[in-house]
Amino acid sequence: MGHQKSLLKHLIIFLLFTTDCFVVQGFTLRNCRISLNVAICSQSQLDKVPTDIPRTVNGIDLSNNKILKLQEANFTDFPYVTKLDLKWNKITKLSKGTFSRLISLNTLNLNNNDLEKLDDGVFDGLSNLTELRISTNRIKTVVPDAFRSLTNLETLVFSSNQLRTSEQIGLIIKHMPHLTQLDLHHNHIKTFNSTALTNKPTGIRLLDVSGNPIKLFQITTNVFPNLTNLNVGNPPTTTVTMTWDVPDKAMLAKVDKLDVSRVTMGPSAKMWDLLSTFNTSLVTLKMHAMHYNFTTLINKSCSIPTVSTLKLGQNNLSNIGSSLFEMCTNVTEIYLIKCEIKQIADESFRPVLRLRTLDLTRNKLKTVPSAIRNLLSLNKLDLSNNLIERLGCNDFANLTKLQHLHLPWNKITTLRACMFQHLPKLQLLELKGNSLSKINDAFTTRLPNLKILSLNQNVLKTLENGIFRGLPSLQNLSLSQNQISKLEKGCFSGLGNLLELQLEGNQIDKDTVDKIFETFQDLVNLQSLTIANNRIAYPSLTPMKHPPFMNLSKLTYLNLQSQHKRGKSMLPSNFLQGLTNLSTLIFRNMQLTGISEELLIHTPNLDSLDLNANDLMEISPNLFSPIPNVTELRISNINLRSLDFLTEANLTKLDFLQARKNAFSVISEEIINSMPSLTYIDLEFNSFTCDCDNAAFIEWIRKSNQTQVFNASYFKCYYPPHQKNKKFLDLDVQSCTIDIGFICFTSTTCVNLLFLVASLTYHFMRFHLAYTYYIFLAWLYDRKNQSRQVPSQYDAFVSYNVHDEAWVFRELVPCLEQQQGWKLCLHHRDFEPGRPIVDNITDAIYGSRKTLCVISRRYLQSEWCSREMQVASFRLFDESKDVLILVFLEDIPTCHLSPYYRMRRVLKRQTYLSWPGTGPEVHVFWEKLRQALTTTKSAAEERLLLTVTDEQ
Repeated sequence: MGHQKSLLKHLIIFLLFTTDCFVVQGFTLRNCRISLNVAICSQSQLDKVPTDIPRTVNGIDLSNNKILKLQEANFTDFPYVTKLDLKWNKITKLSKGTFSRLISLNTLNLNNNDLEKLDDGVFDGLSNLTELRISTNRIKTVVPDAFRSLTNLETLVFSSNQLRTSEQIGLIIKHMPHLTQLDLHHNHIKTFNSTALTNKPTGIRLLDVSGNPIKLFQITTNVFPNLTNLNVGNPPTTTVTMTWDVPDKAMLAKVDKLDVSRVTMGPSAKMWDLLSTFNTSLVTLKMHAMHYNFTTLINKSCSIPTVSTLKLGQNNLSNIGSSLFEMCTNVTEIYLIKCEIKQIADESFRPVLRLRTLDLTRNKLKTVPSAIRNLLSLNKLDLSNNLIERLGCNDFANLTKLQHLHLPWNKITTLRACMFQHLPKLQLLELKGNSLSKINDAFTTRLPNLKILSLNQNVLKTLENGIFRGLPSLQNLSLSQNQISKLEKGCFSGLGNLLELQLEGNQIDKDTVDKIFETFQDLVNLQSLTIANNRIAYPSLTPMKHPPFMNLSKLTYLNLQSQHKRGKSMLPSNFLQGLTNLSTLIFRNMQLTGISEELLIHTPNLDSLDLNANDLMEISPNLFSPIPNVTELRISNINLRSLDFLTEANLTKLDFLQARKNAFSVISEEIINSMPSLTYIDLEFNSFTCDCDNAAFIEWIRKSNQTQVFNASYFKCYYPPHQKNKKFLDLDVQSCTIDIGFICFTSTTCVNLLFLVASLTYHFMRFHLAYTYYIFLAWLYDRKNQSRQVPSQYDAFVSYNVHDEAWVFRELVPCLEQQQGWKLCLHHRDFEPGRPIVDNITDAIYGSRKTLCVISRRYLQSEWCSREMQVASFRLFDESKDVLILVFLEDIPTCHLSPYYRMRRVLKRQTYLSWPGTGPEVHVFWEKLRQALTTTKSAAEERLLLTVTDEQ
């Protein structure tokens, strides 16, 4: 019996499930996540390659782990992977054919491992590889054919290893006819000899052998006909003197970029031998930390007519004299980064009349050098990280072509209107990290082309009216991390083309925002606004008189996160009014305790909503009604008790959901089905219940298809207590789900067995069964004869429809009970209250001698009347006695009678009474009915024609 009940229960659940199919699928990886179809498994403490990475990914990032060894079985089924990152592991060995199944791989990174040797066949199968990075290992041995499969390699970075000879380099590159970039810096190479590399020309365009203790650099064969970028610089602490042997300048005739930083060659004449090799092609020369007479070296370098860029960082040039660049008439870019410069002579840059870029970053200048006023062609000036305290009105005189001016991280305290008056073409001005407390009128003077202005990380407190009115073309204004608490009306006037405004990290509060409506009215084209890390807070949801963003109809990005205040806060219901084009809204960490359902009515185009780190506890589904196109929702750490609101929120386009660190315990099937477009969900650190309530969620996680459930393998059980801290995905949900195969097997088996038993029984025992049947009928007849001896409680049970109740109480009951003395059973009067109605009907029929059915069209349509007729018919058949009296109140065609009424014809009881209505026939009707109620004989003896019409 228990087994049958269990089977029935499973069958019912199966039927219910088939009416509402669960179609959304999800997947999770134990140590990885998928982003833009790349499996990111970095920083996961892995000691081997995971086995659950989907085969459809096109990239795998296994960096920053503890993998020791790679073998072919690790990458057997990734036909679409084009990029594999294995840097920062502890790989000591690559087995033969490790990557042979990665047929689409074009980028492989093995940097920062512990490889010491590359054996034969380790790169087999990588015929499509174009970039290989294998730097910062300990490789000192390379088997001759280790790289034989890399026939299409274009970039090889083999730096920071232990190669020692040119012959080893030759073994590496001999199989790479398409190699264009070869990086060998920081090995142990002492001799670089072209004859030992290869006997045929290569396509290499970039060669980096810097950081090697090279004593002899010798190019005597034409192996680098396409070389354009050469780096032979020494490491910072080297004491090696290099010998340069390139007798034929034509062998390096295309080199236009040369780095000889820290190279020591004895007398300067030998350095000139090196430089003169490139006398007809050199464009960019990098000479950091040189140990020569710098003036002589610079002028020698500038005598090369093609040189236009000098990178001279980390040289000790505390005072730049007027003769340093005397020969540099063709130079257009000079980089003097970190050179300890304190002073620059006024005439220092006069020879470089064509100079377009001057970089003086990280020096010790206290004022803007007056020498730059001679640079009439200057386009970019970088004075970052100096000691400049003030700017003069003529500091940038004559720089009419200057477009980029960088002055961050100095000590400038004030600005004046005259300071930038000579810069009509200025497009970018960077002043962050100074000590500016006032802007004054610095930007009231017209700077017609300025597009980017950075004033962040200063000490500004107030933005006065009209302070930016001279910047009609400004597009990006950064005022973050100041002390701004007051925005005067009209402070942004003139900024009609501003696209991005950054005000985070200031002291803007509620009072300022209440008046900010007038402040923002000039920013009609603003698209991005950041007011994070301020002090904005409201006590209630009461609508504002002047919503702050009413005039910002083109704003698409609004960031208000991390408002520093005391206590909890809310946002007025019309706070976002006017933002009809807003697509990204960030309310993270604002200590919000409630959000009005009307808040987002004004942002119909919202695509991304961030509510992380608030105290909302619950969210109304009506909040999302105005934003049907939202694709990203972040609701982590807001004390949510449930995600049920998603079932009514209609977020059918939601693609990304982050709901970490909340208090919900169950993810129902309805919640999952409400997000059909979901591809990524993060539910870490919630209090999941490990029981059948989460069965559908667990099954969804286990199926790999559309949605990535981030780190689901680390989810833990919190309830019930005996399951606490167990792995969520280890829960056995088999008993919670339907085994359709088992049900089908059981059902089919039972049907087959039943058919087999019935067939065998009929074939071998049909005569015995017939005999048993008649014995059973005899016994049943005897039992029923005994039951007839019990006197009936009522003379008749009246079965009628409520619509015929008036006839029953006005005609039937007075005549039968009051005049003739019969005892009738009426359901409204004699049924026992509280009992099931079916039990009452059965007891009434079997407790009465007769059943009197008052038939009308309404009666035939009644479900309960039909059941009463059915029970009376069963009694008629069972007792073989005429216990059923039919009284028709109206003429009804035979075709309209139900099968229950046709049963009397089958039993040869085709008579009935018809109510005549009025006239002398009424007396006859009551007499016939009295006679029908009086009969007590057997069915064969008591047949009485009550009326004249038989069914045909």
